[in-house]
Amino acid sequence: MCPFLPPTLHFLSSSVFLLRFFPFYSSHCPFTHFHLPSSKLFYLLNSLSQMGFPSLLCFSVLIFLYSVSTGHSTNSEGNALHTLRIRLSDPNNVLQSWDPTLVNPCTWFHVTCDADSHVIRLDLGNSNISGTLGPELGELKHLQYLELYRNEIRGKIPEELGKLDKLVSMDLYGNKLEGKIPKSFANLKSLRFLRINNNKLTGSIPRELTTLSNLKIFDVSNNDLCGTIPVDGPFVTFPMESYLNNRLNGPELKGLVPYDFGC
Repeated sequence: MCPFLPPTLHFLSSSVFLLRFFPFYSSHCPFTHFHLPSSKLFYLLNSLSQMGFPSLLCFSVLIFLYSVSTGHSTNSEGNALHTLRIRLSDPNNVLQSWDPTLVNPCTWFHVTCDADSHVIRLDLGNSNISGTLGPELGELKHLQYLELYRNEIRGKIPEELGKLDKLVSMDLYGNKLEGKIPKSFANLKSLRFLRINNNKLTGSIPRELTTLSNLKIFDVSNNDLCGTIPVDGPFVTFPMESYLNNRLNGPELKGLVPYDFGC
């Protein structure tokens, strides 16, 4: 703790703020990794105001600290989202606010963040966008809702989506996605809603998905899937409507090896 630091600022004892705005303390307060939650930043603003600092200066300091404290965690997310934007065609300019020069993507339309400025929701359903999805989506490690339904997105579903272990809902239905359902989805232990119907998906339903104990809704109807339907884990509760208009052979028989070979 810095010996001469006012009590209201002790929580900033190792911050860039002190080194940059209060050089007197630099010899007492060595630089370490800097991070402040939003609540402490606003506490700082109030403290500086009570100490007689002009309001404009207080506000400037707050903005500076907020950008620094959130920059590290959101830069990778902002980069990932900007890469996604490059992949997509956006005739209606719904992604116009996705400015890569901004440190914090939480100000972008269709992006929702939590109190710590982590991206937790991406809402681009019914946006008339086309293009492909890439591995960069796996960098959105705090994402809980991925809503990309009813667009013209084509290509394969990235395996990297299996890294999003906080994901609760994934809605990719109503696109032109091809290829197989990634086995990596088995890592999405928080997933409750998986809707990938009305695409052009092929192959079988991965048996690895039977380990998703929190899965409540699973819809793969109107694809080109083949093989048998799993009957273990949450799959015992899904209605047959979830599988309509595929080339599936019905539920697998318990105790027998699934006959998905060559599917």
